[in-house]
Amino acid sequence: MCDAGSVCNTEPNALKDTVNTPGWVGKLLAGVTLPGSSPALLPTGGLKQQLSLNPSTNGPAIPWRRANVRHTSNELYVDIVETLSVTLAPSGRPLAAFANGSIVFTSKISGVPDLLLSLSAPGGRSSMDRAFELPVFHPCVRLARWKEKPGELSFVPPDGKFVLAGYEANLLSSYPDLNSWSTANLQLPVSIEVSKSLGPMGADFEVRLLLSAKFPGASSSSVSSRPVLGSRGSGISTPMFSGGSSASPHLQDVTVTVPIPEAVRNITDLRASRGEAYFNPADNVVEWRIPTKDAAAAGSATLRCTIVGPLPDDEEASMNGFRLDNVNGDYNDKEETYQASLTESAKAASTKEQQDPRDLYKIQQNSPLMPSSASVSFSVKGWLASGVKVDGLIIDTRKSRGLGEGVKPYKGVKYLTVSRKGVETRC
Repeated sequence: MCDAGSVCNTEPNALKDTVNTPGWVGKLLAGVTLPGSSPALLPTGGLKQQLSLNPSTNGPAIPWRRANVRHTSNELYVDIVETLSVTLAPSGRPLAAFANGSIVFTSKISGVPDLLLSLSAPGGRSSMDRAFELPVFHPCVRLARWKEKPGELSFVPPDGKFVLAGYEANLLSSYPDLNSWSTANLQLPVSIEVSKSLGPMGADFEVRLLLSAKFPGASSSSVSSRPVLGSRGSGISTPMFSGGSSASPHLQDVTVTVPIPEAVRNITDLRASRGEAYFNPADNVVEWRIPTKDAAAAGSATLRCTIVGPLPDDEEASMNGFRLDNVNGDYNDKEETYQASLTESAKAASTKEQQDPRDLYKIQQNSPLMPSSASVSFSVKGWLASGVKVDGLIIDTRKSRGLGEGVKPYKGVKYLTVSRKGVETRC
């Protein structure tokens, strides 16, 4: 909503109370050629008098929450989603590792509840400043409470689903000695290695994927669905985790993407130990997909491919068995035939293989055709890379209004870690 060209209101819940959206009644009246609102039914007087008769035009007391909210089933959900961004050197040493998190809150509760969400990180509440770097909050969050006690979010939520907070966690901030680091120190469930210039001609490369079934910080109560956040009694008692499933976190949707230089004509002989791989010539990438049932087993998986480089400029003419004279364009009958040149080249090749099994010239020629990076995408339900957890969700009945006596809403929490080509290794 704009006032004299200036934006004055952007909250969806406040706009629903202020702006009258067309409904089925207006469409019905328009269908029988009747106006949706007859001027005779409008109150008499000027605009100021009409606005004074409608108290909703002044806006609700809380800008981000609609007035008179009522729900038959009271529910509160907390979804924490982290997106990984990790870059690894060819040696395996991490160059950068970040986890960008979002706390999505869903409030379906009557009245005006006053909530307190308690978060924790590895190392206790004192490490919240390191886990929550560059935090951003919804306007409903009381910043004074967060500054006084990091990890506690006190707020009156909007009605429905909204983003409560966002943060960035540096996974390397607490480890000053990065020279001795490797992918094992990051404790990621997936790591990737690339070996190139393999084979006698140096035309093969191999992608090795290391899968782990260990998720640091994940307890046996970590589940893919939302566990119940029960509470003892009522009021402002501390909630406890209870219920839910005993399923442990596991990898899903594992996909390896290997960009290929444009000079490569084709990728042949794709051999994958798990899943299936294919070459997409339109995007010049090799995609290797591993099903969830195969990714659940810990261990290593390999993919070996053979590249086919571009044809030389004169190869098409030489494959015909004759050439034209460069001066006058005549046929050169003194040049050796294709069969003779093929026989001599085969003899020379066999002699060279006996001396050196690897063709150094071909290896050098195929070196620019090798991939320079590889990335892996995956998702893990029930685990967060930063180690952030929800300790409890409290409803302060003394500050809440219109909640009703004896109302105990259903509470749940869900964790999700996603890598959209976020774990990348250079080679």
